[in-house]
Amino acid sequence: MKKIDYLILIFVIIVALALRLYKIDIPLADFHSWRQADTAAVARNFVRGGFDLLHPRYDDFSNVQSGLENPQGYRYVEFPIYNAIFAALYKLIPSISLEIWGRITSIFFSLVVIAIIYYLTLKEFNRLAAVFASFIYAVFPFFVFFSGVILPETTALAFSFISILLLYLNPSFWLFYLLSIVFMATALLAKPPAIFFFLSILYIFWLKYRWSLIKKPQVYAYFILSALPLALWRIYMLKYPEGIPAAEWLLTSVNTGSGLQEIFLRPAFFRWVFQERINNIIMGGLATAFLVVGGFVKQKKLLLHSILASSVIYLFVFEGGNVQHVYYQTFILPAVAIFAGIGVSFVILIKRSFLATIISTLTVFVILAFSWFVSYYTVKDYYGYSTDLVQEAKIINSLTSPGDLVVTDTTGDTTLLYLSDRKGAPSVYEDPLVLAQKGYAYIATSNSGMVAQLKKDKFTNIFENDKLSIFKL
Repeated sequence: MKKIDYLILIFVIIVALALRLYKIDIPLADFHSWRQADTAAVARNFVRGGFDLLHPRYDDFSNVQSGLENPQGYRYVEFPIYNAIFAALYKLIPSISLEIWGRITSIFFSLVVIAIIYYLTLKEFNRLAAVFASFIYAVFPFFVFFSGVILPETTALAFSFISILLLYLNPSFWLFYLLSIVFMATALLAKPPAIFFFLSILYIFWLKYRWSLIKKPQVYAYFILSALPLALWRIYMLKYPEGIPAAEWLLTSVNTGSGLQEIFLRPAFFRWVFQERINNIIMGGLATAFLVVGGFVKQKKLLLHSILASSVIYLFVFEGGNVQHVYYQTFILPAVAIFAGIGVSFVILIKRSFLATIISTLTVFVILAFSWFVSYYTVKDYYGYSTDLVQEAKIINSLTSPGDLVVTDTTGDTTLLYLSDRKGAPSVYEDPLVLAQKGYAYIATSNSGMVAQLKKDKFTNIFENDKLSIFKL
């Protein structure tokens, strides 16, 4: 890279950082707070109980997630690397809240992704594409929001792209080769869907060795050593089935009010993922045209296309998850930004008269600005949270003791448990009498029907207003 590239990248990163600091100190009750709360709870328990990474725990002791009672609160999903990082930062500097440290960690790794996007796009296409690709990732609202949530996806993305970059720089240099393995293994542990970027790794090996790669033991060693820690973790997890949430449905189905509904290759999948999410929310409508154009622009090498292919395959493998959970689209954001940037570059630099170039360039900026605002119109609501929920959490915290197990009537959402700093169950998943026998001390509910039933069963009402009632079991 030249001096101008460093200057451009520094400017983009400063802008990206400034945008990501927006509302960094809000309570953990924003969009997808239920999943963020689970992630933050693991980190909070590391802070209080020690960094036992082999036994991550969160606040849900119920059978809601796995179908089995979970009295130890085990949480076996991804290996808790991300949780441990921001828990350690909080232990180091406790004057900054744990939640802010979680967001700072995600933000830092998003800046790493931006820098690598710039470099790869610069080397594989041109500077203008690199500028727009990195800038889209830096400023478009969906990218900004999901770069600052307390979720491990962005951290896993950063480790994946560091791994790709190291191998890209020199696959024959043993230090880069080994470090690439370490970073890819870490990415897989942080979030297993990083495995889809194996396609890009394979393509880099192919560029180096062509078809002789099938005779190269270092190629096989790379994939085996990268995947081995994840395989060992998944095997180890089986010892704690009560802590493993049901996940098979993420491939083909979505949870609805009437139960699981299959969505595999159904029109609804294409509408939700490609029209509603990618077109409307992520790219803001008109800017999607640049993404489409970029996908068809001819390149000498196909490294960037391998990243795009990895992202598309991921979408089609986890169809249920990508429809059900908006944060699942975090893994496709680098490919979206890269090819939108390539599309913009192609439109601006295509040979035409000087006047036509000026007009087309202005049109590009108008389209990007308009699309940014369309995306912002939706994403701004992601930062919103219920002040009532925060107040209810304070009431629960003040009227119960730290050791009390609390049932929150929140249909599986652990946000209220996390905010109230209590362990328990995020759903009245058994008869209250049975829950009392299992050691639960209180039920907090805003359901009038549940309130009437608890009063009928003679449970002691220790607090009641128009928003919340708390009963002692």
